Amino acid sequence: MPFAAKETEINGNKVSYFDEGHSDIPVVFLHGFPFSKNMWEPQFEALKESYRVVAYDVRGHGSSDAGTAEFTISQFAHDFILFLDALRIPQAVVCGLSMGGYIALHAIEKAPERFAALVLADTQCFADTDAAREKRKKAIDSIREKGMAPYAEESVKNLFAPASHLDKPEAVDHIRKTIARASDDNVTKTLMALAARKDTCGVLPTVTCPVLILVGSEDKVTPIEAARKMHDLLPGSHLQTIEGAGHVSNLENPDAFNTALEAFLHSLLYRVT
Repeated sequence: MPFAAKETEINGNKVSYFDEGHSDIPVVFLHGFPFSKNMWEPQFEALKESYRVVAYDVRGHGSSDAGTAEFTISQFAHDFILFLDALRIPQAVVCGLSMGGYIALHAIEKAPERFAALVLADTQCFADTDAAREKRKKAIDSIREKGMAPYAEESVKNLFAPASHLDKPEAVDHIRKTIARASDDNVTKTLMALAARKDTCGVLPTVTCPVLILVGSEDKVTPIEAARKMHDLLPGSHLQTIEGAGHVSNLENPDAFNTALEAFLHSLLYRVT
């Protein structure tokens, strides 16, 4: 079911978000690229009765303003901390998927005290390789020449496991339409931000809060090897594979994703209730 969107303002820019349920320490979700807060609806449905769950549209995505600042992952992380301030959330369990994980890792370096726990889903700590940067450059050129629809069609081929195209057509179609509706300019600016982001692997050994790492068993974008690298660098972290899922594991196998997430929340010593 759709959730009612709310709005706040950060540095004069409108930020659209969902905010449901109640708990002392909220679970705040950071979406992937170039998605929106709507990708987290299966998690909201599963958690809203027991937890306060929050998800927002990153700058220039979904219904949030792009503003005038340069798009960088560091800027997105700064926005995230200001968003927590705007909602008067001193500390949260933060769950980021793909780009959302990049944002979370930049943010935890800036303000570790704001993290009660961290969930890294289908993401990695590595910066882009030269080959990955070249691929993003080609995507930018294609978007500028042909628009978003072909880019959306090509993206879902890599984002989802092959079986998901047959078994989860609604999820595939949701992401395809989300990408196709996105602003050409904002997507190309975000592609440049992703290509320029720094390596955050050195941050991981300094993380002291509980960490759960989730990865689709068939994720081709940030594969299991990348998840294992983070797990090795995060003492005490828990790594779990989401079977039958690709890069959008929360939509491809929401039952397994939600089960793992809820078990992690229940395991936290302070109990997020």
